[in-house]
Amino acid sequence: MTESTNKTEAYNGFSKWFFFGGEGIMCENDPGEQSKIVKYNDLLANAVILHNVVDISNAIEKMNEEGIVVTMDYIKAMSPYMTSHIKRFGEYVIDLDEVPEPINRFDIEDIIELETKQNSTA
Repeated sequence: MTESTNKTEAYNGFSKWFFFGGEGIMCENDPGEQSKIVKYNDLLANAVILHNVVDISNAIEKMNEEGIVVTMDYIKAMSPYMTSHIKRFGEYVIDLDEVPEPINRFDIEDIIELETKQNSTA
């Protein structure tokens, strides 16, 4: 129960970080407009989560390529709720003609199997 609550609170704090200019206080009395504000904020938060997951996946793949053993403890310590690399008030250029690279995938089963083998020989 505590773990679920912690994850929910982490997401709420993360999404609130994007709700700047009023520090999370809605100045709209119209329920329809309030609903839009919440949905747009969630959309933005989820887009950043996706970007963070792509970055984390790429980092894990690079570590694997360099021979660094990635354990479940490393993966459990990672979070898609990072904000330190985001310029909240920065200028962003979006090139709609640029096709993003596919998300690199690593096999979590290989990591679990390796960790199981290491634990059984220890």
